[in-house]
Amino acid sequence: MAEILPIRSWRYNQDLASRIDELTSPLFDVVSEKQRKSLYQNQFNSIHLSVPEAPEAATRASNLLREWKQTGIIQQDKLPGIYVYYQYFKLAGVAKEFCRKGFICHIRTYNWEEKVILRHENTIPKAVNDRIDLLEKTELHVSPTHGLYTDATHTLEKYMDEAVQYPLYETEDYQGVRDVLAVIQDAHVIQKFLDLMQEKTIILADGHHRYEGSLLYKQKKRRANPNHTGKEGYNYHLMFLTNTESDDLKILPTHRLIRNVADFDEQKIIKALEENFILKPVEDAATLNEIIVGKQWAFGLLFKDNAYKVRLKPESLTKLKWPFPKEVKELDLTVMHYFIIEKVLGIPGKEQRQSEKIDFDRSFSDCLKKVLQGDVQLAIITNEISIEEVKRVCHSGFTMPQKSTYFYPKVICGFLFSSVQEKEFKTPIFSPF
Repeated sequence: MAEILPIRSWRYNQDLASRIDELTSPLFDVVSEKQRKSLYQNQFNSIHLSVPEAPEAATRASNLLREWKQTGIIQQDKLPGIYVYYQYFKLAGVAKEFCRKGFICHIRTYNWEEKVILRHENTIPKAVNDRIDLLEKTELHVSPTHGLYTDATHTLEKYMDEAVQYPLYETEDYQGVRDVLAVIQDAHVIQKFLDLMQEKTIILADGHHRYEGSLLYKQKKRRANPNHTGKEGYNYHLMFLTNTESDDLKILPTHRLIRNVADFDEQKIIKALEENFILKPVEDAATLNEIIVGKQWAFGLLFKDNAYKVRLKPESLTKLKWPFPKEVKELDLTVMHYFIIEKVLGIPGKEQRQSEKIDFDRSFSDCLKKVLQGDVQLAIITNEISIEEVKRVCHSGFTMPQKSTYFYPKVICGFLFSSVQEKEFKTPIFSPF
Protein backbone atom coordinates (compact mmCIF):
# COMPACT_ATOMS: atom_id res chain seq x y z
CA MET A 1 0.00 0.00 0.00
CA ALA A 2 1.30 3.51 0.82
CA GLU A 3 5.09 3.77 1.06
CA ILE A 4 6.31 6.80 3.01
CA LEU A 5 9.80 8.01 3.91
CA PRO A 6 11.24 10.52 6.38
CA ILE A 7 12.73 13.64 4.83
CA ARG A 8 15.85 15.74 5.24
CA SER A 9 14.06 19.03 4.90
CA TRP A 10 15.46 22.40 3.94
CA ARG A 11 14.55 25.05 6.51
CA TYR A 12 15.38 28.68 7.15
CA ASN A 13 18.60 29.30 9.07
CA GLN A 14 18.42 29.88 12.80
CA ASP A 15 18.44 33.68 12.62
CA LEU A 16 15.62 33.83 10.08
CA ALA A 17 13.65 31.09 11.83
CA SER A 18 13.27 33.37 14.84
CA ARG A 19 10.99 35.44 12.55
CA ILE A 20 9.22 32.48 10.96
CA ASP A 21 5.83 34.24 11.02
CA GLU A 22 7.24 36.75 8.50
CA LEU A 23 8.35 33.96 6.15
CA THR A 24 5.26 31.77 5.86
CA SER A 25 2.64 32.24 3.15
CA PRO A 26 -0.73 30.84 2.02
CA LEU A 27 -0.80 28.05 -0.55
CA PHE A 28 -0.57 29.02 -4.23
CA ASP A 29 -4.27 28.36 -4.94
CA VAL A 30 -5.66 30.45 -2.07
CA VAL A 31 -3.24 33.39 -1.80
CA SER A 32 -4.94 36.58 -2.96
CA GLU A 33 -3.37 39.18 -5.24
CA LYS A 34 -3.29 41.62 -2.34
CA GLN A 35 -1.52 39.08 -0.11
CA ARG A 36 1.02 38.33 -2.83
CA LYS A 37 1.97 41.97 -3.28
CA SER A 38 2.48 42.34 0.46
CA LEU A 39 4.46 39.11 0.86
CA TYR A 40 6.72 39.89 -2.10
CA GLN A 41 8.07 42.85 -0.10
CA ASN A 42 9.96 40.41 2.13
CA GLN A 43 12.88 39.11 0.06
CA PHE A 44 13.03 35.86 2.04
CA ASN A 45 9.32 35.03 2.21
CA SER A 46 8.40 31.56 0.93
CA ILE A 47 6.02 33.12 -1.60
CA HIS A 48 9.05 33.66 -3.87
CA LEU A 49 9.39 29.87 -4.22
CA SER A 50 5.71 28.85 -4.16
CA VAL A 51 4.22 31.60 -6.37
CA PRO A 52 7.21 33.28 -8.04
CA GLU A 53 6.66 36.51 -9.95
CA ALA A 54 6.45 36.59 -13.74
CA PRO A 55 8.00 36.69 -16.24
CA GLU A 56 9.83 33.35 -16.33
CA ALA A 57 8.43 32.58 -12.89
CA ALA A 58 9.80 29.04 -12.56
CA THR A 59 13.29 30.06 -13.72
CA ARG A 60 13.25 32.93 -11.27
CA ALA A 61 12.35 30.54 -8.43
CA SER A 62 15.12 28.14 -9.48
CA ASN A 63 17.76 30.88 -9.48
CA LEU A 64 16.58 32.20 -6.12
CA LEU A 65 16.60 28.71 -4.61
CA ARG A 66 20.20 28.17 -5.73
CA GLU A 67 21.17 31.50 -4.16
CA TRP A 68 19.40 30.69 -0.89
CA LYS A 69 21.20 27.35 -0.63
CA GLN A 70 24.62 28.81 -1.43
CA THR A 71 24.31 31.70 1.03
CA GLY A 72 22.77 29.64 3.83
CA ILE A 73 19.36 31.32 3.82
CA ILE A 74 17.97 27.81 3.96
CA GLN A 75 19.90 24.81 5.29
CA GLN A 76 19.29 21.08 5.02
CA ASP A 77 18.69 19.09 8.19
CA LYS A 78 21.46 16.61 8.86
CA LEU A 79 19.11 13.78 9.87
CA PRO A 80 15.93 12.53 8.19
CA GLY A 81 12.76 13.00 10.19
CA ILE A 82 8.99 12.83 10.33
CA TYR A 83 7.71 16.37 10.88
CA VAL A 84 4.77 16.69 13.24
CA TYR A 85 2.39 19.49 12.29
CA TYR A 86 -0.47 20.59 14.56
CA GLN A 87 -3.00 23.30 13.73
CA TYR A 88 -5.04 24.82 16.55
CA PHE A 89 -8.15 26.69 15.43
CA LYS A 90 -11.66 27.83 16.27
CA LEU A 91 -14.87 27.99 14.25
CA ALA A 92 -17.44 30.75 14.34
CA GLY A 93 -20.06 30.21 17.02
CA VAL A 94 -18.16 27.34 18.68
CA ALA A 95 -16.33 27.82 21.97
CA LYS A 96 -14.09 24.75 21.62
CA GLU A 97 -10.53 25.04 20.31
CA PHE A 98 -9.90 22.32 17.74
CA CYS A 99 -6.55 20.73 16.92
CA ARG A 100 -5.91 19.02 13.62
CA LYS A 101 -3.01 16.63 14.16
CA GLY A 102 -0.81 15.24 11.43
CA PHE A 103 2.68 14.67 10.12
CA ILE A 104 4.68 15.61 7.01
CA CYS A 105 6.70 13.04 5.07
CA HIS A 106 7.62 11.86 1.59
CA ILE A 107 5.13 9.54 -0.05
CA ARG A 108 5.61 7.54 -3.23
CA THR A 109 3.56 8.94 -6.13
CA TYR A 110 1.11 6.27 -7.26
CA ASN A 111 -0.82 6.29 -10.52
CA TRP A 112 -4.55 6.68 -9.97
CA GLU A 113 -5.29 3.18 -11.30
CA GLU A 114 -3.13 1.67 -8.54
CA LYS A 115 -5.80 2.84 -6.06
CA VAL A 116 -3.30 3.59 -3.30
CA ILE A 117 -3.88 7.34 -3.39
CA LEU A 118 -7.51 8.19 -4.17
CA ARG A 119 -8.74 11.52 -5.50
CA HIS A 120 -12.14 13.08 -4.93
CA GLU A 121 -11.82 16.01 -7.37
CA ASN A 122 -10.64 16.50 -10.93
CA THR A 123 -7.83 18.90 -11.85
CA ILE A 124 -7.65 21.89 -14.19
CA PRO A 125 -4.88 21.34 -16.78
CA LYS A 126 -3.43 24.86 -16.67
CA ALA A 127 -2.92 24.74 -12.91
CA VAL A 128 -1.21 21.34 -13.21
CA ASN A 129 1.13 22.62 -15.93
CA ASP A 130 2.19 25.54 -13.74
CA ARG A 131 3.10 23.16 -10.92
CA ILE A 132 5.05 20.80 -13.22
CA ASP A 133 7.10 23.69 -14.62
CA LEU A 134 7.99 24.87 -11.12
CA LEU A 135 8.88 21.35 -9.95
CA GLU A 136 11.06 20.68 -13.00
CA LYS A 137 13.02 23.89 -12.59
CA THR A 138 13.52 23.72 -8.80
CA GLU A 139 13.31 19.98 -7.98
CA LEU A 140 11.71 21.18 -4.76
CA HIS A 141 8.39 20.57 -3.04
CA VAL A 142 7.60 23.92 -1.50
CA SER A 143 4.45 22.90 0.40
CA PRO A 144 2.80 19.61 1.34
CA THR A 145 -0.47 18.40 -0.10
CA HIS A 146 -3.02 17.08 2.40
CA GLY A 147 -3.77 13.37 2.56
CA LEU A 148 -6.05 11.32 4.81
CA TYR A 149 -5.49 7.87 6.29
CA THR A 150 -7.78 5.90 8.58
CA ASP A 151 -6.59 4.48 11.90
CA ALA A 152 -9.26 3.91 14.55
CA THR A 153 -6.57 2.86 17.08
CA HIS A 154 -4.82 6.29 16.90
CA THR A 155 -1.47 4.49 17.10
CA LEU A 156 0.70 7.40 15.98
CA GLU A 157 -0.91 10.21 17.96
CA LYS A 158 0.94 9.43 21.18
CA TYR A 159 4.29 9.88 19.43
CA MET A 160 3.14 13.09 17.79
CA ASP A 161 1.77 14.44 21.08
CA GLU A 162 5.12 13.83 22.72
CA ALA A 163 7.12 15.46 19.89
CA VAL A 164 4.98 18.58 19.74
CA GLN A 165 5.97 19.42 23.32
CA TYR A 166 9.31 20.51 21.82
CA PRO A 167 8.34 22.63 18.82
CA LEU A 168 10.70 23.89 16.15
CA TYR A 169 8.25 26.65 15.24
CA GLU A 170 5.05 28.07 16.62
CA THR A 171 3.22 30.91 14.93
CA GLU A 172 -0.20 32.34 14.08
CA ASP A 173 -0.99 32.34 10.37
CA TYR A 174 -3.15 34.45 8.06
CA GLN A 175 -6.24 32.37 8.99
CA GLY A 176 -5.83 33.10 12.69
CA VAL A 177 -4.69 29.50 13.15
CA ARG A 178 -1.88 28.56 15.54
CA ASP A 179 0.57 26.37 13.61
CA VAL A 180 3.13 24.22 15.46
CA LEU A 181 5.90 22.18 13.85
CA ALA A 182 8.08 19.57 15.56
CA VAL A 183 10.29 16.73 14.35
CA ILE A 184 10.77 13.04 15.18
CA GLN A 185 14.24 11.72 14.33
CA ASP A 186 14.22 8.56 16.44
CA ALA A 187 14.64 5.73 13.89
CA HIS A 188 12.62 3.28 16.01
CA VAL A 189 9.63 5.64 16.19
CA ILE A 190 9.90 6.63 12.51
CA GLN A 191 9.69 2.96 11.57
CA LYS A 192 6.32 2.75 13.34
CA PHE A 193 5.02 5.47 11.02
CA LEU A 194 6.38 3.66 7.95
CA ASP A 195 4.94 0.32 9.04
CA LEU A 196 1.47 1.68 9.76
CA MET A 197 1.21 3.49 6.43
CA GLN A 198 2.13 0.33 4.52
CA GLU A 199 -1.33 -0.97 5.42
CA LYS A 200 -3.21 2.15 4.30
CA THR A 201 -4.77 3.73 1.27
CA ILE A 202 -4.69 7.53 1.19
CA ILE A 203 -7.47 9.93 0.24
CA LEU A 204 -6.18 13.15 -1.28
CA ALA A 205 -7.96 15.90 0.65
CA ASP A 206 -6.27 18.99 -0.76
CA GLY A 207 -3.56 19.63 -3.34
CA HIS A 208 -4.83 17.66 -6.33
CA HIS A 209 -2.97 19.94 -8.77
CA ARG A 210 0.35 19.61 -6.95
CA TYR A 211 0.01 15.82 -6.69
CA GLU A 212 -0.97 15.52 -10.35
CA GLY A 213 2.06 17.66 -11.18
CA SER A 214 4.34 15.29 -9.22
CA LEU A 215 2.79 12.29 -10.94
CA LEU A 216 3.36 13.66 -14.44
CA TYR A 217 6.86 14.83 -13.47
CA LYS A 218 7.73 11.30 -12.29
CA GLN A 219 6.45 9.80 -15.53
CA LYS A 220 8.51 12.24 -17.59
CA LYS A 221 11.70 11.62 -15.58
CA ARG A 222 11.18 7.87 -15.70
CA ARG A 223 10.91 7.87 -19.51
CA ALA A 224 14.18 9.82 -19.71
CA ASN A 225 16.06 7.53 -17.31
CA PRO A 226 17.10 4.14 -18.76
CA ASN A 227 18.47 3.16 -15.33
CA HIS A 228 15.27 3.91 -13.42
CA THR A 229 15.08 1.98 -10.13
CA GLY A 230 12.02 3.47 -8.45
CA LYS A 231 14.10 4.80 -5.57
CA GLU A 232 14.97 8.16 -7.16
CA GLY A 233 13.72 11.36 -5.58
CA TYR A 234 11.38 12.10 -8.46
CA ASN A 235 9.28 9.11 -7.40
CA TYR A 236 8.22 10.89 -4.20
CA HIS A 237 5.93 13.72 -3.18
CA LEU A 238 5.59 15.84 -0.02
CA MET A 239 2.43 15.19 1.96
CA PHE A 240 0.76 16.17 5.26
CA LEU A 241 -1.16 13.15 6.57
CA THR A 242 -4.04 13.30 9.04
CA ASN A 243 -6.30 10.64 10.54
CA THR A 244 -9.92 10.55 9.34
CA GLU A 245 -10.94 9.22 12.77
CA SER A 246 -10.09 12.51 14.48
CA ASP A 247 -13.04 14.53 15.72
CA ASP A 248 -11.16 17.71 14.78
CA LEU A 249 -11.01 17.05 11.03
CA LYS A 250 -13.28 19.76 9.63
CA ILE A 251 -14.74 20.23 6.14
CA LEU A 252 -16.44 23.56 5.50
CA PRO A 253 -19.12 24.12 2.83
CA THR A 254 -18.49 25.98 -0.42
CA HIS A 255 -21.51 27.93 -1.64
CA ARG A 256 -22.41 28.68 -5.28
CA LEU A 257 -22.85 32.15 -6.73
CA ILE A 258 -24.79 32.62 -9.96
CA ARG A 259 -24.29 35.58 -12.30
CA ASN A 260 -25.02 36.65 -15.88
CA VAL A 261 -27.81 34.12 -16.51
CA ALA A 262 -29.93 35.44 -19.39
CA ASP A 263 -33.63 36.12 -18.75
CA PHE A 264 -33.11 35.60 -15.02
CA ASP A 265 -36.52 35.77 -13.31
CA GLU A 266 -36.94 34.96 -9.62
CA GLN A 267 -40.61 34.03 -9.84
CA LYS A 268 -40.05 31.68 -12.80
CA ILE A 269 -37.21 30.02 -10.90
CA ILE A 270 -39.36 29.51 -7.80
CA LYS A 271 -42.19 28.11 -9.93
CA ALA A 272 -39.83 25.69 -11.68
CA LEU A 273 -38.38 24.48 -8.36
CA GLU A 274 -41.82 23.51 -7.02
CA GLU A 275 -41.86 20.36 -9.17
CA ASN A 276 -39.02 18.72 -7.21
CA PHE A 277 -38.54 20.80 -4.05
CA ILE A 278 -40.46 21.75 -0.94
CA LEU A 279 -40.05 25.53 -0.62
CA LYS A 280 -40.33 27.70 2.46
CA PRO A 281 -39.80 31.49 2.46
CA VAL A 282 -37.34 32.68 5.13
CA GLU A 283 -38.00 36.10 6.62
CA ASP A 284 -34.50 36.71 8.00
CA ALA A 285 -32.01 35.90 5.24
CA ALA A 286 -29.10 36.11 7.71
CA THR A 287 -30.30 32.89 9.38
CA LEU A 288 -30.55 30.83 6.19
CA ASN A 289 -27.30 28.91 6.71
CA GLU A 290 -28.46 27.89 10.21
CA ILE A 291 -31.91 26.78 9.02
CA ILE A 292 -30.57 24.20 6.57
CA VAL A 293 -27.86 22.74 8.84
CA GLY A 294 -27.87 18.94 8.99
CA LYS A 295 -30.80 18.49 6.59
CA GLN A 296 -30.15 16.23 3.60
CA TRP A 297 -30.74 17.81 0.17
CA ALA A 298 -31.63 21.14 1.77
CA PHE A 299 -30.33 24.42 0.35
CA GLY A 300 -30.73 28.12 0.92
CA LEU A 301 -31.55 30.43 -1.98
CA LEU A 302 -30.57 34.07 -1.55
CA PHE A 303 -32.12 36.54 -3.96
CA LYS A 304 -31.75 40.30 -3.60
CA ASP A 305 -35.13 40.78 -1.92
CA ASN A 306 -36.10 37.28 -0.80
CA ALA A 307 -34.70 34.12 0.74
CA TYR A 308 -35.95 30.55 0.65
CA LYS A 309 -35.19 27.19 2.17
CA VAL A 310 -35.62 24.46 -0.46
CA ARG A 311 -35.45 20.72 0.10
CA LEU A 312 -35.61 18.00 -2.52
CA LYS A 313 -38.64 15.74 -2.39
CA PRO A 314 -37.18 12.26 -1.73
CA GLU A 315 -39.13 10.68 -4.57
CA SER A 316 -37.56 13.13 -7.03
CA LEU A 317 -34.08 11.63 -6.64
CA THR A 318 -35.05 8.90 -9.14
CA LYS A 319 -35.24 11.61 -11.83
CA LEU A 320 -31.51 12.33 -11.55
CA LYS A 321 -30.24 11.04 -14.90
CA TRP A 322 -26.51 11.67 -14.65
CA PRO A 323 -24.61 8.34 -14.98
CA PHE A 324 -23.18 8.23 -11.46
CA PRO A 325 -23.24 5.54 -8.78
CA LYS A 326 -25.49 5.88 -5.75
CA GLU A 327 -22.62 7.31 -3.64
CA VAL A 328 -22.35 10.32 -5.97
CA LYS A 329 -26.03 10.76 -6.86
CA GLU A 330 -27.02 11.11 -3.21
CA LEU A 331 -24.58 13.95 -2.49
CA ASP A 332 -26.14 17.32 -1.72
CA LEU A 333 -23.93 18.97 -4.32
CA THR A 334 -24.92 16.52 -7.07
CA VAL A 335 -28.56 17.25 -6.31
CA MET A 336 -27.85 20.99 -6.41
CA HIS A 337 -25.90 20.92 -9.68
CA TYR A 338 -28.48 18.71 -11.41
CA PHE A 339 -31.88 19.90 -10.18
CA ILE A 340 -31.11 23.59 -9.57
CA ILE A 341 -28.19 24.62 -11.77
CA GLU A 342 -28.91 22.44 -14.82
CA LYS A 343 -32.67 21.86 -14.79
CA VAL A 344 -33.82 25.25 -13.47
CA LEU A 345 -31.04 27.71 -14.31
CA GLY A 346 -30.29 26.03 -17.65
CA ILE A 347 -26.52 25.54 -17.29
CA PRO A 348 -25.77 22.03 -18.63
CA GLY A 349 -23.73 19.74 -16.39
CA LYS A 350 -20.98 19.29 -18.97
CA GLU A 351 -20.46 23.07 -19.06
CA GLN A 352 -20.63 23.76 -15.33
CA ARG A 353 -16.99 23.04 -14.51
CA GLN A 354 -15.76 25.81 -16.82
CA SER A 355 -18.81 28.08 -16.71
CA GLU A 356 -18.22 31.75 -15.97
CA LYS A 357 -21.80 31.92 -14.69
CA ILE A 358 -20.87 29.92 -11.58
CA ASP A 359 -18.55 31.16 -8.86
CA PHE A 360 -17.69 29.84 -5.42
CA ASP A 361 -17.50 31.37 -1.95
CA ARG A 362 -16.95 29.74 1.43
CA SER A 363 -18.25 32.69 3.43
CA PHE A 364 -22.01 32.87 3.98
CA SER A 365 -21.77 36.53 4.95
CA ASP A 366 -19.88 37.29 1.72
CA CYS A 367 -22.59 35.53 -0.28
CA LEU A 368 -25.28 37.58 1.43
CA LYS A 369 -23.36 40.79 0.82
CA LYS A 370 -22.78 40.05 -2.88
CA VAL A 371 -26.46 39.31 -3.46
CA LEU A 372 -27.64 42.46 -1.65
CA GLN A 373 -25.17 44.62 -3.57
CA GLY A 374 -26.30 43.12 -6.87
CA ASP A 375 -22.88 41.61 -7.67
CA VAL A 376 -24.56 38.25 -8.30
CA GLN A 377 -28.10 37.20 -9.20
CA LEU A 378 -28.38 34.33 -6.75
CA ALA A 379 -26.46 32.56 -4.00
CA ILE A 380 -27.10 28.87 -3.36
CA ILE A 381 -26.18 28.02 0.22
CA THR A 382 -25.23 24.43 1.01
CA ASN A 383 -24.21 22.20 3.90
CA GLU A 384 -20.77 20.79 4.49
CA ILE A 385 -19.73 17.39 3.14
CA SER A 386 -18.97 14.71 5.73
CA ILE A 387 -15.75 12.73 5.78
CA GLU A 388 -17.82 9.55 5.44
CA GLU A 389 -19.26 10.86 2.17
CA VAL A 390 -15.76 11.66 0.94
CA LYS A 391 -14.66 8.09 1.74
CA ARG A 392 -17.64 6.52 -0.01
CA VAL A 393 -17.16 8.54 -3.19
CA CYS A 394 -13.40 7.91 -3.33
CA HIS A 395 -13.83 4.17 -2.96
CA SER A 396 -16.52 4.17 -5.66
CA GLY A 397 -13.87 5.24 -8.18
CA PHE A 398 -15.75 8.41 -9.10
CA THR A 399 -15.18 12.05 -8.16
CA MET A 400 -17.32 14.74 -6.56
CA PRO A 401 -18.64 17.88 -8.24
CA GLN A 402 -16.07 20.69 -8.43
CA LYS A 403 -15.32 22.61 -5.24
CA SER A 404 -17.07 20.03 -3.06
CA THR A 405 -14.77 20.15 -0.06
CA TYR A 406 -12.83 22.76 1.83
CA PHE A 407 -10.73 21.07 4.48
CA TYR A 408 -10.11 23.72 7.12
CA PRO A 409 -7.64 25.05 7.98
CA LYS A 410 -5.33 25.14 4.97
CA VAL A 411 -1.72 24.11 5.59
CA ILE A 412 0.79 26.93 5.21
CA CYS A 413 3.96 27.23 3.18
CA GLY A 414 7.40 28.09 4.59
CA PHE A 415 7.94 25.79 7.56
CA LEU A 416 10.00 23.37 5.48
CA PHE A 417 10.93 22.52 1.88
CA SER A 418 11.63 19.09 0.44
CA SER A 419 14.21 18.46 -2.28
CA VAL A 420 13.92 15.63 -4.82
CA GLN A 421 17.30 16.50 -6.36
CA GLU A 422 19.09 13.18 -6.17
CA LYS A 423 22.12 14.12 -4.04
CA GLU A 424 19.87 16.02 -1.59
CA PHE A 425 17.10 13.42 -1.54
CA LYS A 426 19.34 10.57 -0.40
CA THR A 427 19.65 10.00 3.31
CA PRO A 428 23.13 9.82 4.92
CA ILE A 429 24.91 6.48 4.74
CA PHE A 430 24.57 6.05 8.50
CA SER A 431 20.78 6.42 8.34
CA PRO A 432 18.63 3.22 8.33
CA PHE A 433 16.33 4.87 5.80
